[in-house]
Amino acid sequence: MSVRLLHTADWQIGKQFSWIEGDAGALIRTQRLGTVKRIAELARDRVVDAVLVAGDVFEMNTVSDETLRRTMDALSGYPGPWLLLPGNHDAALQESAWTRLSRIGVPGNVHLLLDTEPVLLKDGALAVLPAPLTRRHEARDLTEGFSHVESPEGAVRVGLAHGSVENRLPESAELHNPISDRRAEESRLEYLALGDWHGTLEIAHRTWYAGTHETDGFRANDSGNALIVEIDGPGATPRVEKVQTTHYRWSQMSHEVHGPDGIKLLEADLAALEPPMERHILRLDLRGALDLEGHSDLQALLDTWRARLRYLRTSDSGVLVSPSEEDLDRMGASGFVNSAVERLRDMSNDPDQEIAAQAGAALQRLYVEYMTLTGRG
Repeated sequence: MSVRLLHTADWQIGKQFSWIEGDAGALIRTQRLGTVKRIAELARDRVVDAVLVAGDVFEMNTVSDETLRRTMDALSGYPGPWLLLPGNHDAALQESAWTRLSRIGVPGNVHLLLDTEPVLLKDGALAVLPAPLTRRHEARDLTEGFSHVESPEGAVRVGLAHGSVENRLPESAELHNPISDRRAEESRLEYLALGDWHGTLEIAHRTWYAGTHETDGFRANDSGNALIVEIDGPGATPRVEKVQTTHYRWSQMSHEVHGPDGIKLLEADLAALEPPMERHILRLDLRGALDLEGHSDLQALLDTWRARLRYLRTSDSGVLVSPSEEDLDRMGASGFVNSAVERLRDMSNDPDQEIAAQAGAALQRLYVEYMTLTGRG
């Protein structure tokens, strides 16, 4: 008998994004639950036999009871089985988000996989073998036990785990909670559903990371997806379909700005982002050289786009700003202001880079404020 599954992972409900200030941070935080609702709708529409959530359902075990209740409510759009596995962020400790959920109560179709007991679904045609983390870091491979788990004759065997596949992930990946890259073959699994790596990746034979459902960083690792997995029966090769679920699009852009033409090119590149603009979270790295007027124009452009995008994070320390003769003529300052301009201009050429940088920044502020106050900004 064939089975159809939805594989997702690393929701990390309650993730704070504390470095994103204001309303943007709040909207990005709450969207993680909004995307869970979208997954429920996807599971319902695709008529899957179960949703497998491969760990890190919550960002931490100390998320509020309100967050726990809201998460359960977000699952209501799909009435079939939800299988929720503890990961390293929400390990099944003696007191955890899972124990509090158990006390609060969960819907009858939600399975909290707090031990290694296999879950039999579809009248025994599907056997899900869980390997929950009971502490944040394990030195041994908890999926070894899959090989000793018996399942009904003719059942499709699916493993569910959270950790790092040995010999396959980049060196930069955390190597806690190891998982053998031969686990599917050695434990007679038709499919091994994993969490921990936040991008979508077929990491080994019959073995996939779903990645986080809602992109949460600038790394280009193909995140923000769920997987629809179809298995025709025991021994069959799974067919895996990637479905994008993320609401927000995180991206990086580098740009050279040299004079008005460079600013126009930057504006054109920003305008070329795929709409709707309010779904973009952008990191913009700038380099180049501008005079004071050009730098003022650049800041005005960035302010405009901060209002259009969900969040714009800029780094312009690589932009050298120095006053031109035209800048100073344009100011037409006299008296004290002119003396301050000349003093700051001299200091901006100081051999001490810190003094020069502080003077340059002060000169930029003075230029903008003076031009604004005199009605020429």
